[in-house]
Amino acid sequence: MCGIIGYIGKKNALPILLDGLRQLEYRGYDSAGICLAKDASLKIVKRSGKIKDLINAIKNRKDLGQANLGIGHSRWATHGAPTNINAHPHTDCSNGIAVVHNGIIENFVEIKERLIREGHKFTSETDSEVIAHLIEEYYTGDLEKAVLKAIKYLKGSFAIGIVSSNEPDKLIAARKESPLVVGVGKDENFIASDIPAILRYTKKVIYVDDGEIVVLKKDSIKVLDSNGKVIKKRVDTIKWNISSAQKSGFTHFMLKEIHEQPRVLSQIISSRIKGSSAIELDGINLSGAAIKRISNIIILACGTAYHAGLVGKYLIERFTKIPVAVDVSSEFRYRKPIIRKNTVVIAISQSGETADTLAAVKEAKSRGATVISICNVVGSSLARVSDGILYTYAGPEIGVASTKAYTAQLAMLYLLSFYIAEKKGLLRKRVKRFLIKEFKSLPEILQEILKKKEGIKKLAGKHLNFGSFLYLGRNLNFPTALEGALKLKEISYIPAEGYPAGEMKHGPIALIDEYRAVVCIAPDSAIYEKMVSNIQEICARMGKVIIVATEGDKEIRRFTGEIIYVPKTDELFSPIVSVVPLQLLAYYIAVKKCCDVDQPRNLAKSVTVE
Repeated sequence: MCGIIGYIGKKNALPILLDGLRQLEYRGYDSAGICLAKDASLKIVKRSGKIKDLINAIKNRKDLGQANLGIGHSRWATHGAPTNINAHPHTDCSNGIAVVHNGIIENFVEIKERLIREGHKFTSETDSEVIAHLIEEYYTGDLEKAVLKAIKYLKGSFAIGIVSSNEPDKLIAARKESPLVVGVGKDENFIASDIPAILRYTKKVIYVDDGEIVVLKKDSIKVLDSNGKVIKKRVDTIKWNISSAQKSGFTHFMLKEIHEQPRVLSQIISSRIKGSSAIELDGINLSGAAIKRISNIIILACGTAYHAGLVGKYLIERFTKIPVAVDVSSEFRYRKPIIRKNTVVIAISQSGETADTLAAVKEAKSRGATVISICNVVGSSLARVSDGILYTYAGPEIGVASTKAYTAQLAMLYLLSFYIAEKKGLLRKRVKRFLIKEFKSLPEILQEILKKKEGIKKLAGKHLNFGSFLYLGRNLNFPTALEGALKLKEISYIPAEGYPAGEMKHGPIALIDEYRAVVCIAPDSAIYEKMVSNIQEICARMGKVIIVATEGDKEIRRFTGEIIYVPKTDELFSPIVSVVPLQLLAYYIAVKKCCDVDQPRNLAKSVTVE
């Protein structure tokens, strides 16, 4: 996700900014830019593409020279395409105030319309530009006061860095629900979205908390609360190396990415749902008339994305009444798939570079299908060959075992199902309002599950020596069982199999004994009693049962004490809620077995060869 770097001191800011941006490249980005405060003006260079494209553009600028104040940014596009104009920094009307921003301003349309009425001129498609203009609106010679006033109007998440040509001795930053740190140096100070950007220059940092504003000069740091009152902050010393720092203090990237899931869902909600329930799927490139003509849908994916696709089948068929087939990409093109005139293919891939999925998509297009992709990486090969693209914007996922990309893919499939159903006239307003309300509650529910991770960790310690695992689920949570088993296989190397619970009597029950752990996904649902019957059969055969159940379910305790409770939600959303404890269970078992969690043997993050 986007990166921020800022510098004020005695040194030349430009090389420090560029080095900081390089250190933030792992976060993923599609454009980058810098702003230097020099000679009572702001010098800005920004380019879509990679840092090298920015550096090449800087080489052609003879007017930059030495500047002791500057900000830099690497952008992961959310509002607006990855273009030079949409790249950061953004400025106000006079080009006297520049801003870099991580996060999403949820009420930017409202602010932008108001500022336009007051005469402000906007140049980009981004939500971030409103921040510069809002500060300009309140600027009367004191940048600090203008920032304090402006951020009171911002809803959403942000980490921002601000400079002004009128106050070249000052660098201001503020934060709400988006990471920001201050680097403390000698006759120089820094801001950054993540520690690696500044670790080369200082190991002393101040962690900025929500609602705080920081005013930096080369020899002083002032931290204010949202009311402008000065507060004291502790200076911490970083003891990590660069590799560890990129994990934001987590032991592994996988654990970090599990914890990022509430934020990823919040971002999808804020960027894709406007007002109380209006769904915006920019990039789908299907008119209402085209949606009504869809005859059938084929979902193509591999691995974890395939499991997301299986959940998508349940959702799309339920809400849109369109028949859906889910195909493993690697098998699709080796048979003669039936593609009708109005067939739509939904391709799902985190990286957008999965060779099998790319090949399957090209086969489908050659037969006349319309392709819509759900992808995380902007500008990937899959995005370029698709007719429509729905970006998940989950940020870079470094751990090989996919976690946050999976929940982001599920989220997009929920919204796509609701969107198509609405366009077809099949989703009543009352039902839609209920569904969106439940959907919006998911980030908070996932946070509650993450708070219980120590209990899951203890559970993992009791089960790490089992020779194999069986995961059982029904209906919407059969794919969850598959995904839970895959996570365990990928990172702990324990044989694990996911199965629809209703099929247990048709073979798998022969495997159950006291040496096999059985994970049963049994949240409150219409098929709960059937799931309980399966659990009874397992217990009768001495199977060691772990149950994922809904909070308040006391009846389930008669089968086992090994229960992971999850908050109650409508059963429709249980795949998102139920998968998080399974991710944590797999993670802690792998850690206790001393496995390489982030880079398991024989696996690559993106499979780019067939």
